[in-house]
Amino acid sequence: MSYAVKDIFATLQGEGAQAGRPAVLLRFAGCNLWSGREEDRAAAVCRFCDTDFVGGERYADAGTLAAAVAATWPSAEGPRLVVVTGGEPSLQLDDALIEALHDRDFEVAVETNGTRTLPMGIDWVTVSPKAGTALATVAGHELKLIYPQADAEPERYAALRFRHFYLQPMDGPARDANTAAAIAYCQAHPHWRLSLQTHKLIGLK
Repeated sequence: MSYAVKDIFATLQGEGAQAGRPAVLLRFAGCNLWSGREEDRAAAVCRFCDTDFVGGERYADAGTLAAAVAATWPSAEGPRLVVVTGGEPSLQLDDALIEALHDRDFEVAVETNGTRTLPMGIDWVTVSPKAGTALATVAGHELKLIYPQADAEPERYAALRFRHFYLQPMDGPARDANTAAAIAYCQAHPHWRLSLQTHKLIGLK
């Protein structure tokens, strides 16, 4: 299988329980909730996405892609972490790539919208539900809900089998108001924690 990849780069994980941890971000092209083209945004299932996942390059096989990820790791030391995201990574992430990344001593984390089942062997699963979708992945390490979303209230997800539950303020013109609302919700419902996009706050890609 070949893989369509938008970008591979070294960074610090910006969100959730592993925020601040050195990582390589592997961003796949393509998503099942939006084409990525602005002219299609109004008709998309997910209309608030702030990520460019269109274009990039294609890797012929799992070994070639895993080697490119390994070449991006900036240190001779470990532990190594690769965060596989998109777009929607479940469209392309498969057993062969997970095995190839493990063979290069990477812990494999995935950030998914949860609408598709995931292959086995992923070390850290983050699900970010989107309004208007049904979840196929209902258990994992963290559930990170962009907040607020009409018809995706936190109480819909609080009983799912995740270790951590995060509210992340929706970016955009109303970010300050959304942050205040997320803080207030977390204070009233301690089951939830606040997640900020720290990479944006400190100027990391």
